[in-house]
Amino acid sequence: MIEALRHKFGLGQVEYSLHAVRQMVARNITPQEVTQTVLTGEVIEDYPNDKYGPSCLLFGRAAQQRPLHVQCTHPSRPLVKVITAYEPDPAEWDATLKQRKTK
Repeated sequence: MIEALRHKFGLGQVEYSLHAVRQMVARNITPQEVTQTVLTGEVIEDYPNDKYGPSCLLFGRAAQQRPLHVQCTHPSRPLVKVITAYEPDPAEWDATLKQRKTK
């Protein structure tokens, strides 16, 4: 799946949900950082039964090694939709920022 996502991002076959845009502005995350995260990152969670359609969560590092999570739709759509992007909270994620801490 990651290779198909990278292919779509590389071709610019990407759109951003309104929620993603709002969150990116609030968190000072640029579209370039989202793209860099997808192009160099990895899928850490898969949501095949998400209520709005299959999606996944990626972890990667953007400029200056900034850790980011990007949730986007599966690449089966004509355009991959970025659902949200954020810096993972160490209180909620393990030291690698790839696995959720159990509550």
